[in-house]
Amino acid sequence: MASIFSRIIAGEFPCYKVAENDHCVAFLDINPVQKGHTLVVPKQEIDYIYDLPDDILTELTLFSKKIAQAIKAVVPCNRIGVTVIGLEVPHAHIHLIPINTLSDMDFSKERVVMSQEEYVALAHHISEEVETQNR
Repeated sequence: MASIFSRIIAGEFPCYKVAENDHCVAFLDINPVQKGHTLVVPKQEIDYIYDLPDDILTELTLFSKKIAQAIKAVVPCNRIGVTVIGLEVPHAHIHLIPINTLSDMDFSKERVVMSQEEYVALAHHISEEVETQNR
């Protein structure tokens, strides 16, 4: 059975997409640790990130860098934290999280609640920033 991320990529489930290329897609996490928490996912469904072919892993990493730069330009923060956990969805992905302190990356604390309008606006602003950086 396809992972939820594969179903999002296929358009079966909605998402707040911020960017996409031939091999990767980035969308806002719907259960964010911080406002701007974004998932970067390869389109190829492989469970463990280090089982990805080298070219896709390289593309995922470089794509994540562009997305992180766009998030940082839109969401006030000191840095973009990066984590790969890989237990919650059997499809490789990278978490990009705006942070000011180490505790901002704590997945065990209460999650940020945002309205649909906030998600739409944030995704739009990050997407615009990605486009600006690609020019």
